[in-house]
Amino acid sequence: MNGFLEQLETINGKVNGFVWGLPMLILLVGTGIIMTILTKCFQISHFKHWIKNTVGGIFSDSKVTSHTAKEDMQISQFQSLCTALAATIGTGNIAGVAAAIASGGPGAIFWMWIVAFFGMMTNYSENVLGIYYRRRNEKDEWCGGAMYYLKDGLGSKKGCKQIGAVLAVLFSIFCVIASFGIGNMSQVNSIAINMDSAFHIPTFVTGIILMVIAGLVIVGGLKRIASVTEKLVPFMAVIYLIGAIAVLVVNFSQVGAVFGAIIKGAFGLKAVGGGIVGSGVSLAIQWGMKRGVFSNEAGLGSSVMVHSSSNVREPVVQGMWGIFEVFADTIIVCTLTAFAVLSSGLVDLNTGAVISDKVSTALVAEAFSTVFGGFGSAFIAIAILFFAFSTVLGWSQYGGKGFEYLFGRKAVKIYQILFVVFILVGATMDLALAWDLSDTFNGMMAIPNLIGVLALSGTVMKITKNYVDRKLKGQDIKPMLSAIDSIQEIHEKEMKENSSL
Repeated sequence: MNGFLEQLETINGKVNGFVWGLPMLILLVGTGIIMTILTKCFQISHFKHWIKNTVGGIFSDSKVTSHTAKEDMQISQFQSLCTALAATIGTGNIAGVAAAIASGGPGAIFWMWIVAFFGMMTNYSENVLGIYYRRRNEKDEWCGGAMYYLKDGLGSKKGCKQIGAVLAVLFSIFCVIASFGIGNMSQVNSIAINMDSAFHIPTFVTGIILMVIAGLVIVGGLKRIASVTEKLVPFMAVIYLIGAIAVLVVNFSQVGAVFGAIIKGAFGLKAVGGGIVGSGVSLAIQWGMKRGVFSNEAGLGSSVMVHSSSNVREPVVQGMWGIFEVFADTIIVCTLTAFAVLSSGLVDLNTGAVISDKVSTALVAEAFSTVFGGFGSAFIAIAILFFAFSTVLGWSQYGGKGFEYLFGRKAVKIYQILFVVFILVGATMDLALAWDLSDTFNGMMAIPNLIGVLALSGTVMKITKNYVDRKLKGQDIKPMLSAIDSIQEIHEKEMKENSSL
């Protein structure tokens, strides 16, 4: 078990020590701030509405969870959420939060919340654009994502046709490369080390088993992936949350002190880890923002590729699922992890210093062990097993969509076979270089995606206003549901102009 924990600590250090600097964080958070302003703080002003139409709809609206016909290549709204969460909720929700606390103090959690608050509207905007600019391929599957709103959205603006097409290709390339690293080999390697350390199962045996199981799911396409994730994600999330809540309940008397330490640490009212106040605030902001960004992936343009396959027609409806995705991943899962650690007595709430000599995942395991005894470490190991494998399934769809954009739908099978083979590679190799490269390309996905979101922010604002006017204010106006018709008109006009030359 110790070898597994040490490996995860090293991996997490690479993720959070990733080359993204302050400019990238400013771009990510700044985009969220801009979209929050343009949509009139939709995540707050219409909180009741989006809760009712997302998680509330699971229990009250059969359309949210109902499966499409076998021949229909769409997936349900709930399946799209679960597939997106499968890729989003991962080891970072455990190891990353603990590392943020250890390096930035309790105050890092406050800044994680801030990033998540604005990230909700970045993710909302991505999904609105994903539905609005999606198209069907020759198999009648929906294809959407940053590559499509870059090419057809940004590319439709005057003088931007070439830049839109180039950015779409770059995004797809970065996505495919990242899927083999952060979405495959690194996750499988974590599982393999876990199985070897906890149960003495050789890594190649784990690799073969995972390759077979994943192959049966991934080669079956999105509908099979979605059918698995809609069962796996709720199960793994609920089990983990029950464990975290149990730790919190046992240490309930510390909740007030924990919240106070988070607020004080965020603004330097008390020193972090015994350091000077200015340094403490800087670390809290830096680690909190990084944790928020890497946890929910808002701004990377990844989950929109799955959300775009939903059977929903309204762009804003799927956008609201994007808000809930960030809310569930960061505000709920990461927050409960943080409170479990901070309330366990392993962190000095007055200074923010970690009392335990454990870090990263080991720190969370020790926090759970204060309540569950020896089972605490096993519980975290099992949680990581589910979290990491679900990430593999989710990212296989992301990389597949990027590959399809570059080489066509028929070539996707080649990608799926390669992706499954690399599972065995990931289980048995040293992944130091793979982590560095995959994290780099994962981050590089954000650059073209955010350019597209900002360039099309006016479109997001118009679609949102149109929805609010129709659905909430009862105005009788034409809905803005898809850009396909207008794009087709543009293409036909270009063909006529070319034929006349």
